Amino acid sequence: MNALWTSDEAVAATAGTTPCTWAATGVSIDTRTLEPGDLFVALKAARDGHDFVAQALEKGAAAALVSHIPEGVDNSAPLLLVKDVQAALEALSEASRARTRARVVAVTGSVGKTSTKEMLRTVLGAQGTVHAAEKSYNNHWGVPLTLARMPRDVDFAVIEIGMNHPGEIAPLSRMARPDVAMITTVAPAHLAAFENIEGIAREKASIFEGLGPEGIAVYHGDLDVTPILREIAGRHAARRITFGEGPANNHRVETVSVRDDCTVVQGRAWRSPVLYKVMVPGRHFAVNAMGVLAVVTALGLDRALAVTALGQWQAGAGRGLRERIPLDVVDTRMSVDLIDDAYNSNPASLAAALEVLAGAQPRDDIGRVAHGRRIAYLGDMRELGSQEVALHVAIASNPALEQIDIVHCIGPLMQHLWRALPEAKRGHWTDTSEKMAERVARDLDAGDVVLAKGSLSMGVGRVVDAIRKLRQATPDVDG
Repeated sequence: MNALWTSDEAVAATAGTTPCTWAATGVSIDTRTLEPGDLFVALKAARDGHDFVAQALEKGAAAALVSHIPEGVDNSAPLLLVKDVQAALEALSEASRARTRARVVAVTGSVGKTSTKEMLRTVLGAQGTVHAAEKSYNNHWGVPLTLARMPRDVDFAVIEIGMNHPGEIAPLSRMARPDVAMITTVAPAHLAAFENIEGIAREKASIFEGLGPEGIAVYHGDLDVTPILREIAGRHAARRITFGEGPANNHRVETVSVRDDCTVVQGRAWRSPVLYKVMVPGRHFAVNAMGVLAVVTALGLDRALAVTALGQWQAGAGRGLRERIPLDVVDTRMSVDLIDDAYNSNPASLAAALEVLAGAQPRDDIGRVAHGRRIAYLGDMRELGSQEVALHVAIASNPALEQIDIVHCIGPLMQHLWRALPEAKRGHWTDTSEKMAERVARDLDAGDVVLAKGSLSMGVGRVVDAIRKLRQATPDVDG
């Protein structure tokens, strides 16, 4: 395999020193996932990465990026010694960006960043080689790590950029120097760090600050804060493209058919009619897919190939993945349909998920209840600031709840929703996901469709795991 970083290149990029010659085929910050040949970056986060350098070298790391020689490591070991590890990682990322021929797309938004990044990976992958992070690496270390891992001969790169506080996005965008920058949407998320949604819009729009002279801005055109996005894009972009459902958008969704296992969309991409499908239910996926087609237009790529590739994309675990969980080894009808959206939650993404659940079709006359139900397990939405209680209570008035049979609530904030629900829809309330997971086997029945959603720190994935553990293996049947 060709070297991603030689010692000479890494020294030149970081202004560091090394006692020997080496070549790295990858970059890692975690010894648990480190592959032989990786450059191990000893970041200081929850733990000091220097404590794991010896282990990384034992596992076959080509070298370690450090700010001092760790205890128990010989000074003749393959170490890249720098003043500051985070700054050196950023320097590697900038050198990687400078040497690549890739066309770079940066994506941000309050909802849908990661799923849109994955749509772009699939769509651009039909027209060239693509580099994108395998996880939601979108913060101050995730973006430079993604860039530092970028092969020099890749055709496209997709960089996801997130934020928790003001001033985070612009430096990361300037590091990525995107050719196209996209904002999926702006919604009430991270309100604890911002005075209002207008502040969130300005922070999201700062992604356009990294665009080059020919850079193109792609953003949602139907928002109350769209004028803010338009104004900031106008300062930094050579060209602006909007997407959404309104008639004024350059790329617009006109009709959406949400089905149990997919969403079919008709619309217009610039002046041309377009018909496409994504293999996951949800209007929000349909709109973000139109944004992906807007990026395809910005890059001057083949729209027909992009539409075909969209039909092959599926949502990942924790982000709207739908799967059928068999409950009986013989009777295949005995199953539960799971919508795994447990990775994160805010008011906008929860509203979209509830709409998907409301449109799902349970199956009757197959379980002990005999009536298939739509059931939601909802965990707290975090980082909503002074409005957090009101935003949780407001869920009770969401029109989608009329079609949902039972809502189970997890966490102190979701207790406010639980109290506001009609008694007929009020399921259980627990303070933790672990306690709710213990009830799953008693709560669910064959024919049910169940949604699990909550902020990452709530650990609603434990409820998802409990549902998956209800699975019974399908027997092998001969002929």
